[in-house]
Amino acid sequence: MATETIERKTLGKVRPHQTQNEGLVFEKSSPGKKAYKLPPLDVPAVDVASALGAAHRQEPAALPELSEIEIIRHFTRLSTWNYAIDLGMYPLGSCTMKYNPRVNEFVARIEGLAEAHPYRPEAQAQGILEVIDLLQKCLIEITGMDTITLQPAAGAHGEFTGILLARAWHESQGNPRKKILIPDSAHGTNPATAAICGYQVENLKSNAEGGIDLEALERQVDEETAALMLTNPSTIGVFESQIHRIADILHAKGALLYMDGANMNALVGKARPGDFGVDVMHLNLHKTFSTPHGGGGPGSGPVACKKFLEPFLPTPVLYTKEDGTKHWDYNRPQSVGRVRAFYGNTGMFIRALAYILANGPDGLRQTTEDAVLNANYVRKKLEDLYELPYKTPSMHEVVFSDKRQAAKGIKTGDIAKRLIDYGFHPYTVSFPLIVPGALMIEPTESESREELDLFIDAMRSIAKEVEESPELVKSAPHSTRVSRLDEVTAARKPVLRWRA
Repeated sequence: MATETIERKTLGKVRPHQTQNEGLVFEKSSPGKKAYKLPPLDVPAVDVASALGAAHRQEPAALPELSEIEIIRHFTRLSTWNYAIDLGMYPLGSCTMKYNPRVNEFVARIEGLAEAHPYRPEAQAQGILEVIDLLQKCLIEITGMDTITLQPAAGAHGEFTGILLARAWHESQGNPRKKILIPDSAHGTNPATAAICGYQVENLKSNAEGGIDLEALERQVDEETAALMLTNPSTIGVFESQIHRIADILHAKGALLYMDGANMNALVGKARPGDFGVDVMHLNLHKTFSTPHGGGGPGSGPVACKKFLEPFLPTPVLYTKEDGTKHWDYNRPQSVGRVRAFYGNTGMFIRALAYILANGPDGLRQTTEDAVLNANYVRKKLEDLYELPYKTPSMHEVVFSDKRQAAKGIKTGDIAKRLIDYGFHPYTVSFPLIVPGALMIEPTESESREELDLFIDAMRSIAKEVEESPELVKSAPHSTRVSRLDEVTAARKPVLRWRA
């Protein structure tokens, strides 16, 4: 085992004098402590009780009372308990947790861009409109589509917008149609999106290679099919080699091919969805184009489409006048309407554009090649110890199963928790659902060979532990401040707030 892996196993252990509950502010509260001292009142005092009337509470709120240093230490300590891409690899499959270059953050904080109010007159907002226009052009070129909207706030929101476009187009043809086909390997948001947009969801079985079963597709597509929602590469990291045939089958029946662009990290600079028959798709700027991911912050899920869907794009649509100035077009009678407040999350646009321009065409192609190389390196180094349910060549991610470890009573969740002891964030557990006990790993292009070797060493060590001391794995994690939780009770009886 590599030395650094051993060192990582000790990271985050509880200090000898530190209990698992230490640092919880309510338990440390002591009457009379204060973390502030206000200056003398220099305005007339107000009778709060009279001003508030019945709304004035008679008893003070039961808030913790602490000193300033205790509060500082509490939040600083919490920050050290978290895991971050700055500390190590996020092997989460399907999530594409790549590094966000600091220069992107710097550019997004440039005063003229960061403080551009969405109600600023167009004449005073030409800079940010130029950013939006250039990003749109870049994404259109990357995807091979004809037009795009940047409004949607996340991937699932992009799905929703894309299917709204498909529905609007079908309605313009006289029939919105009734159903949408969704592969059994799809992201869970796909069937939810279809249902929200008023469609019946019909499941499409995968074949032995993990791709679309063309015979099943031909049987299920009919004049009531609005679209197929397809992820390519699929959720098991396999490229649909028959994608042109899939598109032809759908188009022959008047149905559309929608592509979930969550896995574009395997295609950028190498293949364009618009060239292999996709009619409408969404992108995840937080996955493929390195804008911040997770934490409840702003996302971005642009939707690109072919020309015939352009009239239905959300309003407003950006256009350029003959004098070169940029303006918003609100006069869109066939539009599905606004799907996002203002024009989308412009801070994410700036970060994504900075990433695209910094890499350039060759750099973007290189990131794709590196992401695919890293995934296949991990696959090759682990396939002798972990079951590989699909032998089809992997793209940007690899999906193993816990079949061999399950024979010893160890499930994928146990392995993931033990991986925490080795200093790594767990991979994606039990997804996709078509792989029982899935271990879904996506290293992205961010990771060096040295980092991948540390991860591989950890996974191989865990496989050995499963054989020699399975209880060690089954009771993991051991080095965290909170030990393994009772997940069933946590789900059924969640404790969501502190009570005195």
